[in-house]
Amino acid sequence: MKKGAQLPAPVPVSCIRLAERAVTLRGLLAAGLLSLAGCAEPTQPAPGETGPVFSADSSVVRVAAGAHYARRGWLWQHLWGRHYRPLWATPVSAPTLRLGAAGLEPLRAGGSFQTNSLHLRTPDGRNFVLRSVDKDLSRGINAGWLDRAIAPVLRDQTCAAPPYGAYVAARLARAAHVLHTNPRLVYLLPDSTLGAWHRRFQPALYLLEERPARDQSHAPSFGRARRVVGSDSMLTQVLRGPAAHLAPRAYLRARLLDLLVGDWSRRADQWRWAAFPADEGGTEFQPIPRDRDQAFFRFDDGWLTRLISWVRPRYQTFNPALVPTDVGPLTVTGRPLDHTALALLPEATFVAEADSLRRLLPNAVLAQALRAAPVEVRAHLTRELLPALQARCDALPAVARRYYEVLQEEAIVTGTDAAERFELTGLGPGRLQLRVFTRRSARPDSLLGVQVYDVRRTTRLSIYGLGGKDEFTLAGRLAPGFGVHLYGGAGRNIFLQADLSQPAGPGLTVHPGPADDLVQVSHTVGVRPGSAELATAAAWVAGRYRLRLGSR
Repeated sequence: MKKGAQLPAPVPVSCIRLAERAVTLRGLLAAGLLSLAGCAEPTQPAPGETGPVFSADSSVVRVAAGAHYARRGWLWQHLWGRHYRPLWATPVSAPTLRLGAAGLEPLRAGGSFQTNSLHLRTPDGRNFVLRSVDKDLSRGINAGWLDRAIAPVLRDQTCAAPPYGAYVAARLARAAHVLHTNPRLVYLLPDSTLGAWHRRFQPALYLLEERPARDQSHAPSFGRARRVVGSDSMLTQVLRGPAAHLAPRAYLRARLLDLLVGDWSRRADQWRWAAFPADEGGTEFQPIPRDRDQAFFRFDDGWLTRLISWVRPRYQTFNPALVPTDVGPLTVTGRPLDHTALALLPEATFVAEADSLRRLLPNAVLAQALRAAPVEVRAHLTRELLPALQARCDALPAVARRYYEVLQEEAIVTGTDAAERFELTGLGPGRLQLRVFTRRSARPDSLLGVQVYDVRRTTRLSIYGLGGKDEFTLAGRLAPGFGVHLYGGAGRNIFLQADLSQPAGPGLTVHPGPADDLVQVSHTVGVRPGSAELATAAAWVAGRYRLRLGSR
């Protein structure tokens, strides 16, 4: 690519997800979109609709985030949803920003799957990111006729989330004692400092926030952590051995907050991690959620979008009815990270964190959080979101119980590249206890956690030892009634059954690693070779979390 050439905007995750749905519903979309050929583009601006209006000194502008969303006609809005179109079309006031005058130096353009963004740095070395409020979800799709037909739909579905939801979510996180970013609404003005990026970053409303990375000892909202890293770095350290661990209760609280605001898009690369010294030595990583593009998502108010949400239930609508059956679809994109962080937490901890979060977010705090929206839309946003937030807060304990059950259905427990001991004990028909220890040569093994699995909610339990000389012990009457798979991974592992004359129930299988593992189990336990693809921490991180490795 020639120097200074305009880069294509990154394909947002919403575009990818909608494109996946378009493939599965290709016939439906084709028929529906052909019938809409005459209304594929928005109508002309409404009478009296104006562009940006600046104050006398150009320090403040009054402008709508996306007036074009409200120009869609009656039929389009009934098919594809009314969503938050009035909010997008309402002009709001925002301070203007010239990068050069603010001392912000552009470093690189980015955005990953979510949005168009520009990384910035101040003279004192602090890092910021500028992210467009409006998005074009149709960029990057293929040139086929159906892709061209669905482009207006993809472009239009940005308004399924409110333009100012990230500001409300940040206020809620602060009240919930969850580490968080602090987004500010600004209007970007033309500036020679943009250089080659001046065409990509046109004057418009943007979200400006400090980027959680490296030393954040000056930032209270990041816990004043001296080191903040990306998910790939955190996972590599946590899965390397016991010297680092992820704070499970802090992560659980952040995930319950995701459920409260209806944010279904929480992949591993949408988190940063603040590193703190652990009480017992080593490092503890606490989560910093970011990229709240899908908070307060609304998708069930159009005939076709409702049908799509039935096919892809992860696209849950934010409404007062947060019921336990919604929990599985709402949390599915974050499931790999959930299993890593929450596998050994008991049900009582899930409920306790939900109760604590509910006490921290009384109605007055919820109402105050909504005041983070621009004053021109504050009343409207409060009418739309406050009753739902109150009802969802009340539902958190029941939702937390269901969240625990969802993770138990196809449970995954992951070791590290150090040596662990996994003790499986039968507790009678249909029940199985797991205890996980760090093996230590000169001292007693250290208990990491205990979990009990029940056939009434568990269909499969998979335990991955990864690297290190792991030990898997089987004791008691092993008749769980669900599949149990033990993967040794790299290193010379040991699989031992205490009583070889005691038959195990069907479904229990050991998978020795590529090394010469010792296997002493009864003939009723299946033995199958393990895969080298998930045998080490590095392989696990590369294969399970959909991360762009090397990003920080």
